Amino acid sequence: MTSRRIPLFASIIVAGAVLVMIGLGIWQLQRRGEKEAMLALASANPTKPTVSFPQMAPVPVELLFRRSSLHCLNVVGWQTEAGRAADGSVGYRYIAQCSTGAEGPGALVALGVAKQPDLKPDWSGGQVKGWISEEPDHRTLLSRFTANALPLRPMLIAGSAPQGLKPIAPPSVKDVPNNHLAYAIQWFFFAAVAVIIYVLALRRPPTPPPDPS
Repeated sequence: MTSRRIPLFASIIVAGAVLVMIGLGIWQLQRRGEKEAMLALASANPTKPTVSFPQMAPVPVELLFRRSSLHCLNVVGWQTEAGRAADGSVGYRYIAQCSTGAEGPGALVALGVAKQPDLKPDWSGGQVKGWISEEPDHRTLLSRFTANALPLRPMLIAGSAPQGLKPIAPPSVKDVPNNHLAYAIQWFFFAAVAVIIYVLALRRPPTPPPDPS
């Protein structure tokens, strides 16, 4: 009985892939610790004094969920996202893209929630009071891992809503996802599956050569 030779190139490829997946899992565990520390700090922010609305991203943890205000000169566009109203009902959150001056990045204002996704809010701007938050996060996990993701822009969650919209639920750390542990387990699982599949492939009996006759 002859021992089967382990293919070197295939083993290097599999080992490299497994190491990458383990690295991603460890990175997610590190991110989990950072997120927990951030949420612990932000949980006390809604009770702190009012601050100026930040104009540029990213939003410092010290300002997240703090009370603030801004003046929307005019609305240059709208976007809708899934959202929850202050009364607990769910629907579409209407976010106004505001101009705040002749120059500058403008500002985002989450104005209210409605059941319809195609509503045309009767609001053209003005002074808005609320809480500092961040725009909805549509960045991919890969872009965040490779540091190619742009930081999330600041967004004001309005404390009151114009006619036709329900006020948005005040921001809470409970609404901030912290799925890093689940992501870490997922990457470790993928690494284990890759090792098992490769070991099983090595243990398969070799295909006999064709019979020349």
